[in-house]
Amino acid sequence: MMVAKIWTGALAGAALTFGLSTAAHSADAEKGERIFQQCKACHTADKGGKNGVGPKLSGVFGRKAGAVEGFNYSEAMKNAGVVWDEATLGEYIKDPKTRIPGNKMVFVGLKRQEQIDDVIAYLKKASP
Repeated sequence: MMVAKIWTGALAGAALTFGLSTAAHSADAEKGERIFQQCKACHTADKGGKNGVGPKLSGVFGRKAGAVEGFNYSEAMKNAGVVWDEATLGEYIKDPKTRIPGNKMVFVGLKRQEQIDDVIAYLKKASP
């Protein structure tokens, strides 16, 4: 028990020493909107938005992957068996080619979890 307390204290001290936060990142929709600018070449997020090079993302949460009417999806996306929620979308945004191999999205992904969280917060706000 004493060893666990010492270890926990040492980890917290290391986090402070090296400038690491021990608190969870609070997702920021405004930052997410700025990050989403790189997605706008292919996607819209606004309610009533249209498909582009990529499918519209309005109403994405709770929707089955590959299900937007009028968009020509890859077989991999149509057969992915994914329903988009914060977790599945976060995994996909991080590494689209690994999460759903064979999909057509050329974006390499966001590597920083804070950016992923911010984009998801923006999408939740823009397209409830």
